[in-house]
Amino acid sequence: MITPRLNLYLLVIITVIGVLSSPSRSLRFELESGHTKCIAEDIKSNSMTVGKYSIVNPHDSQPLPESHKLTVRVTSSYGNSYHYSERVESGQFAFTAAEAGDYMTCFWAADHKPTVILTVDFDWKTGVAAKDWSNVAKKGSVDVMEMELKKMYDTVISIQEEMNYLRERENEMQDLNTSTNVKMAWLSFLSIIVCLSVAGLQVWHLKTFFQKKKLI
Repeated sequence: MITPRLNLYLLVIITVIGVLSSPSRSLRFELESGHTKCIAEDIKSNSMTVGKYSIVNPHDSQPLPESHKLTVRVTSSYGNSYHYSERVESGQFAFTAAEAGDYMTCFWAADHKPTVILTVDFDWKTGVAAKDWSNVAKKGSVDVMEMELKKMYDTVISIQEEMNYLRERENEMQDLNTSTNVKMAWLSFLSIIVCLSVAGLQVWHLKTFFQKKKLI
């Protein structure tokens, strides 16, 4: 028998998992011809990421005009290219991140006179959200409950990896702060030495000047 307290615990667990699960970004934006728009996503190493993009047809009953073309490039923070498509109406990419950091997806619309405004749909999923669970269910012949359990298990693993990643980043930031504090301490010490040296030279110069003038 499921008690109210157990129901509350399950609700809390599901809520936490829903909040901390891997990101799924879906957005629509406008892009003026001759301009570029870039979208960044922080991705952990060895994480799967999937993206789909397409130009929204302003006239459903007609094909897209020739001016409605995109050039799309996906790069890592180290400059490595993971996807490139030139003058396309739609496309998709999927890869496993080999390095952690910010990945950038840049959309460029060719210059056109008169100016054209493109409306772009972009869906970017990472981690557990990037997994095609419908295919998993078909291939494994699992029922809905088992598939949900698999999704929750993968989500928990993803959260654990995310926590480990955040701990590593925290340690890196602490090391950077410690190194910066040490450098600032040495800089302050050197500044005091320079100030005292300059003050000593000024006193020596004034004393010598007054002695020459026989004022002291």
